[in-house]
Amino acid sequence: MGSVPRRLATGRYLHRDRSKRVPPCSCPAAASSSDRWRSPAVHASPPRPKPRAPITLEDAFVGRSRGAGVFRVTLTGSERRFRADLDGRLEGHRLTVVEDFFYDDGEENTLTWVFDRAPDVDGERRWTGARDDTVGTAEVRELGTEIRLSYVADFASGGEVTRLGFEDLIYFGKDGRVINDAIVTRWGIPVGTVRFELVRAA
Repeated sequence: MGSVPRRLATGRYLHRDRSKRVPPCSCPAAASSSDRWRSPAVHASPPRPKPRAPITLEDAFVGRSRGAGVFRVTLTGSERRFRADLDGRLEGHRLTVVEDFFYDDGEENTLTWVFDRAPDVDGERRWTGARDDTVGTAEVRELGTEIRLSYVADFASGGEVTRLGFEDLIYFGKDGRVINDAIVTRWGIPVGTVRFELVRAA
């Protein structure tokens, strides 16, 4: 649901050389098979995290909300921060969400999502959607305590168009705010992430 900088960078990935074998350990513990198979000491388990609350697309975006987010470029670590005001309206089986973005560099823009209910699949609630900048149809899956949103969008800059893929994970945080974590890809390669948190507007 967030937005990204106009210019993105990609980088090389490091791969482990599996042809190199690790020399056997010469420590005393390696000499005793009984030591090698001895059970490790038992430690107290950390407390289990509190289960997430159930969430639907209506829960997340109907009404007015305000949030802040950050886009991070994976290769360089550079960031671009933004604020956003959202206004979501549900009419029948259609959800319209207007997003007003305000960037830390002074840029502003408005984007509008339109989501339509789709038939359920294997008990999952489904939606399809489109935004001003999306290519094709966005797919939404409600999975109980989280929402998965997948889409492709074009970003114009300097006469060029950059096509990016988004895989969004939307869920309720501990304090009830809506959290949207996204992985951004270009040519199928991860190039950045977006973290966007929303609270209900007063």
